[in-house]
Amino acid sequence: MESAGRSVGILRPEDAGLRPARHPLPPLEDCLRLYEKMVLIRRFEERAGEMYARARIGGFLHLCIGEEATVVGTCDAMRDSDYLLSTYREHGQALARGTSPRSVMAELFGKEAGCSKGRGGSMHLYDAARRFLGGYGIVGANLPIGAGVALACELSGSDDAVVTMFGDGATNQGTFGETMNLAALWRLPVVFVVVNNQFGMGTRIDRHSAVLDLSRKAEGFGVPGRRCDGMDVLDVRHHIREALRLAREERRPQLVEAVTYRFRGHSVADPEVYRTPEEVAEWKRRDPLETFPKRLVEEGGVAQATLEAIDQRAREVVEDAVAFAEQTPFPPLESLYDHVYVYSGDVPGWWTVDERSPDVYPGERAREAGALARRLAEQGAQHEETGPRVGRTRRDLPDELAPGPPNLAPPASADTGDASAGGSDGH
Repeated sequence: MESAGRSVGILRPEDAGLRPARHPLPPLEDCLRLYEKMVLIRRFEERAGEMYARARIGGFLHLCIGEEATVVGTCDAMRDSDYLLSTYREHGQALARGTSPRSVMAELFGKEAGCSKGRGGSMHLYDAARRFLGGYGIVGANLPIGAGVALACELSGSDDAVVTMFGDGATNQGTFGETMNLAALWRLPVVFVVVNNQFGMGTRIDRHSAVLDLSRKAEGFGVPGRRCDGMDVLDVRHHIREALRLAREERRPQLVEAVTYRFRGHSVADPEVYRTPEEVAEWKRRDPLETFPKRLVEEGGVAQATLEAIDQRAREVVEDAVAFAEQTPFPPLESLYDHVYVYSGDVPGWWTVDERSPDVYPGERAREAGALARRLAEQGAQHEETGPRVGRTRRDLPDELAPGPPNLAPPASADTGDASAGGSDGH
């Protein structure tokens, strides 16, 4: 949107009211630990982008390069027993919570050794042992789930709290208002963190939100908000710590907006036609991997060689993770239905049957399937179906309700066991 020909969106850091924060440096050990985590995330993300370009990683890949201070500052403010939920841009969160880089990279490669056993990929990392309850591919989907986990903490009498991170675009979803209302009504121990990187995919904030100060969006639902500099790890940690204290001790849910910026596109496939190189360059002047180490040298007396050694170790860890991901195997075909929810025999339905072969069996019995089913499944995984689609169904439905065109005659050569879309079952 424009007002009198002037854009009202956040074009520069200063437009968001951000000034270089001057929180006193914590003890040197803490400083180096925070820097090490941010560097690890940056090097991991850079290498993941390269692996995606080489087709070693499939699907989508959303990088958080530029947002490391928001990720590390938030996670460092949490207790180990607190729960964290994130969005599909969650590699950094998993690493910051302590998930092994090997495990994360293997998951991106779709390998069995991945933290989600190769089934989640980039957008669905999960580590229950570290109470990282995953990334969510649907915008705003993690909001009510986070409130549900907080309700469980409340009902169990636990002192644990929940942090739910989401993007600026999710504040426009219906789940946002619904969740804020219930969190305030039930006084849940939850902190909602808006990672405001200025864009909902390719739509800048002044075009998708009437209110640009997102920290105020939950006030009408009874959830107070605050804004922090998402490019400053110490400022993020300071505000998240206080928000967690209020949520945990006073049972007052909080909203924290971290104003940050992603230096890469929405995903690796993003052409980035919605912003200028000059805008990106201006935000890069606040790169947390430039400003924070500079403070450590100038104010903390840290030797440049110490920082370079940390960077080198991070690179070695990431290279080890890539080598591990390359060498570890894919999940075996017979495990296709493992860890997947399927209907049991108590709820019969045609959709529980695997129709890829003449050997009909319930999906949960995939490991018991015959050799023919396995062979056909392997062939099907290598070749896409070509030619016109012949509708068929296992349900006893009239032709006019069955998928595909009704009353199709069988193919001239029907020796593969396929059925027509007529009223009979071809198996």
